[in-house]
Amino acid sequence: MNIKMFLRKILKASCIALYRVMNAVLPVKKNRIVIASSLGKSYSGNPKALYETIISQDLDKIYECIWFYEKKRFEIPGNSIQVKYGRLRYLYYMATAAFWIFDARCPAFIKKRKNVSYLQTWHGTPLKKLALDMDNVYMAGETSIEEYKDNFRKNASMWDYLISQNPFSSSVFRRAFCYKGKMLETGYPRNDALFKKNNDKDIAALKKEFNIPKDKKVILYAPTWRDDEASGIGKYHFSRALDMKKMYETFGKDAVMIIKYHYLVEDDTDWSVYGNFIHVFDQSIDISYLYLVSDILITDYSSVMFDYSLLKRPMYFYCYDIKKYKNVLRGFYFDFENMSPGPISVTTDELIRDITEERHEKYAERYEKFIEAYNPWDTGEASKKVLYEFLCGGKDMVGA
Repeated sequence: MNIKMFLRKILKASCIALYRVMNAVLPVKKNRIVIASSLGKSYSGNPKALYETIISQDLDKIYECIWFYEKKRFEIPGNSIQVKYGRLRYLYYMATAAFWIFDARCPAFIKKRKNVSYLQTWHGTPLKKLALDMDNVYMAGETSIEEYKDNFRKNASMWDYLISQNPFSSSVFRRAFCYKGKMLETGYPRNDALFKKNNDKDIAALKKEFNIPKDKKVILYAPTWRDDEASGIGKYHFSRALDMKKMYETFGKDAVMIIKYHYLVEDDTDWSVYGNFIHVFDQSIDISYLYLVSDILITDYSSVMFDYSLLKRPMYFYCYDIKKYKNVLRGFYFDFENMSPGPISVTTDELIRDITEERHEKYAERYEKFIEAYNPWDTGEASKKVLYEFLCGGKDMVGA
């Protein structure tokens, strides 16, 4: 063991010991909320939507909100405090906040006190198998499937509330997370924007903000990560399987392409060779806004398909490794190949053909069934419904 690894272990052990002392002696602040999205990597998703609803309802005058960030501070409205993830102040606020709002698991050493309420928003309806339903684990940093499941079970046992987007998710989450708390069957707060901003004025404003040409079609490419393509613990490579040169040659004249990295993906590709065709967005941009400015979506096994379907815009699925993903890496909860709301391709040429021939039109009936199954609860009011239960205990409607 080198000196750096030794010092890191000592520091980690000290932090755990200090956190335990804080938990034991410091009082819980009844009006304090801690919030994080994507393990501090972004200001986005369900936590962002809930926080901005807190602001819109003037609840930030009642509650003290603390956002955790991993590398750099976010541009956040309202009166929140920003604290670096994993540092001393992080431990202090975790030990003293009465309300927790997260969309991913906490570090294993974090323990919730009895008088603390934990809202786990999660981050999507699952196609790929999760947690206790997984047969194997290939993620970096995980030693065995048994240890992974045990850690997940212990973490989920702290959740008091869990948000579900649809009946399918409610059933899967109960089993896969061994979850016994209250299920908030409201739809996702992050999708409220897809109802409120899906209009010409707001979309034009977003395109201007993102420097997206208003006279070209917009293709959004938002793939998930691969468990066995790690670049470090909790970090993964961006897949190079899609031939961007061919995409540029085919669509570059009439369209632009947005690439949205998954929050676990870190990438340093130089996309400048494609001129203004490719626009890359990291975790500083909420993907809901990219849905709104796009005309079509290309994805794979990502849960973005469930959110994007609310817009009823064309979806295409580039699944070059579908056999490996289905049979080795994860496995699927349903027959994706026969239920996908758009054509599945395994090569770039097939994908280009599907898009140019507009083959999504052949999937109209399947698309409608997909929406019926997976989007029955999203109505644009999820944030208020969740906060009504979580902060107000169902007693007084937020903003009433």
